[in-house]
Amino acid sequence: MSGATARVGRVERTTKETTVLVEIDLDGTGQVDVSTGVGFYDHMLDQLGRHGLFDLKVKTDGDLHIDTHHTIEDTALALGAAFKQALGDKVGIYRFGNCTVPLDESLAQVTVDLSGRPYLVHTEPENMAPMIGTYDTTMTRHIFESFVAQAQIALHIHVPYGRNAHHIVECQFKALARALRYASERDPRAAGILPSTKGAL
Repeated sequence: MSGATARVGRVERTTKETTVLVEIDLDGTGQVDVSTGVGFYDHMLDQLGRHGLFDLKVKTDGDLHIDTHHTIEDTALALGAAFKQALGDKVGIYRFGNCTVPLDESLAQVTVDLSGRPYLVHTEPENMAPMIGTYDTTMTRHIFESFVAQAQIALHIHVPYGRNAHHIVECQFKALARALRYASERDPRAAGILPSTKGAL
């Protein structure tokens, strides 16, 4: 938006297990540059940026010689922190967003509230294939837990049905991207207004 404050976040996170850099621009055009060393995770983060129209850069160097857990988790934590930073004071945003996305036989329903209070509800079909390449499918929920904890948002994700693990996970990221986009966009009818009766988000 011309003349408006840039809504960007930049987080660097370094531990004994990983080094992570995340940069995000909420008012971008979906330009994505992602490298975590976990191919399917890169694909999901690419979906997040492109469908959310966020300019997103992610560079993670992790202990992949052990497994992918720390790399995936720490990237999600940094992404959540960068998203919160980019939101700024949240004045004038829609705050709530939801999206339902089908991907062939799978369906994801996602609703978000940029509430300042972290809470996750997540359901997906049981007995999914355990791996997609080097990506452990049990990490999907943990990605969202980590993101929510740092972004301080309420996130409800429900996948009522699906068969293919790739489709089940991907439709969640696509729906999340759209829901975050809708919630974080500026509402032209609410310029200068904080969308909360509490007076704080």
